[in-house]
Amino acid sequence: MSRREATLSVGSVRVCDVDELVERVDDQDRVLGVVVSRRQAIQEGWLHRVAVTVCRDERGRILVHRRAERLSRFPGFYEVGVGGAVDVGESYEQAAARELAEELGTRVLPRLLFTFLNRSGLSPHWLGVHETVVPGAVVPDPDEVAWHDWLTEPELRSALGEWRFTPDSHEAFSRYLAFRTA
Repeated sequence: MSRREATLSVGSVRVCDVDELVERVDDQDRVLGVVVSRRQAIQEGWLHRVAVTVCRDERGRILVHRRAERLSRFPGFYEVGVGGAVDVGESYEQAAARELAEELGTRVLPRLLFTFLNRSGLSPHWLGVHETVVPGAVVPDPDEVAWHDWLTEPELRSALGEWRFTPDSHEAFSRYLAFRTA
């Protein structure tokens, strides 16, 4: 995959954007057969896919991590989910598993819970929210993850109000909790 960096501003936050190739999708999440750079999809507001996984440990706590400062999008922000763009030809599940291996060094098969049209963040996109139980310790890639810890749901709710989380984290976690209680 070719990558090229450019800087974008989202409100008062400046982010460095790395070009990735993604497939455009329509408002029903159907692949259109058009491959574009993620940067262009963001700039033009074209729909594309992103996959995230909420990771729980065997005690039910949720993994929270702070993004490394060198990352292209939201450096230094906290996140509830581990994830990224769905590459060309990938399913949500394949992208989620790839991102877990890249960022946490863990090979697990996350379960897709739901998708939704997410309008928070850099641009609108379809977000596939997954869940997995991670047995044992994770070994985060220091180029991706600056810090991580396992939080209980009450601790995470408190952190969401105090720490600087990515916009996707707020929306995805809120919907995740609603899904789990439904």
